[in-house]
Amino acid sequence: MTHDKIAVVDFGGQYAHLIATKIRRLHVLAEIRQPEDPVEAFAPYRGIVLSGSPSLSSFGEDSGYTKAIYDLDVPILGFCFGHQEIAKHYGGTVVHGGREWGPADLHVAREHPLFAGLGRVEPVWMSHFDSVTSVGPEFEELGHTVLGAGGGEHRFAAIGSDRLRRFGFQFHPEVDDTVHGDEMIANFVLGICGCRPTWTMESYVEQEVDALRARVGERSVFLLASGGVDSTVAAKLLARALGPERVHLLHVDNGLMRKDESRQVVALLDELGLGANLTFVDASETFLDALAGVVEPERKRRIIGDTFIEVFEREARRLGLEGHLLAQGTIYPDTIETGGTKRADTIKTHHNRVPVIQEMIAAGRVVEPLAELYKVEVRELGLRLGVPREAIWRHPFPGPGLGVRLLCSTGVEDRAHFDELEPRLAEVARRAGIEALALPIRSVGVKADLRSYEHPVLITSGAPWERLLEVAGTIYGEVPHVNRCLWWTGGGAPGRARPLAATVTRERLELLREADHLVMAALSRHGLYDSIWQCPTVLVPLEIDGRGRELAIVRPVHSERAMTATPARLPAALVEELRHELAALPGVAGLALDLTTKPPGTIEWE
Repeated sequence: MTHDKIAVVDFGGQYAHLIATKIRRLHVLAEIRQPEDPVEAFAPYRGIVLSGSPSLSSFGEDSGYTKAIYDLDVPILGFCFGHQEIAKHYGGTVVHGGREWGPADLHVAREHPLFAGLGRVEPVWMSHFDSVTSVGPEFEELGHTVLGAGGGEHRFAAIGSDRLRRFGFQFHPEVDDTVHGDEMIANFVLGICGCRPTWTMESYVEQEVDALRARVGERSVFLLASGGVDSTVAAKLLARALGPERVHLLHVDNGLMRKDESRQVVALLDELGLGANLTFVDASETFLDALAGVVEPERKRRIIGDTFIEVFEREARRLGLEGHLLAQGTIYPDTIETGGTKRADTIKTHHNRVPVIQEMIAAGRVVEPLAELYKVEVRELGLRLGVPREAIWRHPFPGPGLGVRLLCSTGVEDRAHFDELEPRLAEVARRAGIEALALPIRSVGVKADLRSYEHPVLITSGAPWERLLEVAGTIYGEVPHVNRCLWWTGGGAPGRARPLAATVTRERLELLREADHLVMAALSRHGLYDSIWQCPTVLVPLEIDGRGRELAIVRPVHSERAMTATPARLPAALVEELRHELAALPGVAGLALDLTTKPPGTIEWE
């Protein structure tokens, strides 16, 4: 049947495909369009959504895209950058300023179809540099935001013209942290655009199976099977489309796995009927040799990705499978965080998006059946394909494994921005009545769809959890060069933090492996494993006790699709258990909990 469709114009923001996903979950087909697509390409759609963008600014010169879409007689809704473009196109003003990160309260000005069924104050999620300060004559302010307790107002956070059917949100309704964002999108798609909800996951599976058969033809595929949710579901989908005899699996122990990981992976793939064409390789020495002496996060990611392909090609030659296509369990966040669209910024290079993989994709040698899906959809698909629930709901584990949770350092303090950072931090700490220490290391983050590589701040305070989160939000908003806040769980405040010279070694990996195992066991023991989306344990070569030991950081988060995340509160009893268990490990000085939302901090530290 013919489905009603919505076009999502991808300006390269982190959430463009998330918008499409949210629309598809309303059973309405959403398709990604590029900003330069001719206006005729938008003819089949009942409505248009304009996404955010990391590389374009509505402040200053006009950005280049097909503005003839504004002449179409269909509703248009813009988010963040898209909101600013709509305001500017119809006579409004946009300025470079008023930046906001994280949660805010939207105060709805009046009853309106976009907010049907919602309250007059709604929790929303902000991530922007530019702001709308006025609207054109046919527009009105539909809502403003207030950031945090006692925060200032941000005007024109929601705008609209009912006659023109043009609307804009400065906030991001597509992220799960905008509590009723799904309802706002539904009000636009089903209400204002009048779309019929006829598209389903079943139809997606049928279309993808047909597409895989057409794409692969008579060839076979060779899949790097990590045993994670993505690669496992990809293997099952490929087997359904091509038959298991044409799906060859390679599981590589890269030395960066969790405790007993490879044994569990092989057992799972056997259980799923995929073990007949499974090859297992212990390549840990190869990876550790390649990573020896490497410190910089992006270089580590690229080395891990390149080494995977070296091992893959070596094994393909050994098995006589050189002509096979490479299959990967790539999902959309892997692509968008690696700058996979024209305007997207590279937040971090995923192992399945290193340059050698990009070259293979360009040469038509790669098959990625999940590349348009998010984790929640992959899980839904996996359940439909018969993957056991415990495998489906396993915590996500990064492709580079513990390699991006084992931070490295030359031992030289990174204090380049401290002259500007420390006075501002001291002022925030004084007002909040807490102690805060800027750490002379950096971690990867994301701000307004752009990669940041900035400093964490260690907070020492006995304040309640909600107060700690509030202080962390203030620090992100007011202190430059900071993208992450931690809470020190030990007694007293560390007087100084000094980086230690450290690289990727088998000994450090074993220490991190054991720490990760203790954290996972504790979550299960307290019945929290299923309610927490992901809980990375990070080992940071940072001396805080004068004894040359490292800092362990635990980052429990709630999320749905990994594009945003909020820190998960752990019970005091669990925190105390972890504090003692981790400090008992040789080489660990103590425990800090990561309080950071995403944005401004990515879930993984590197």
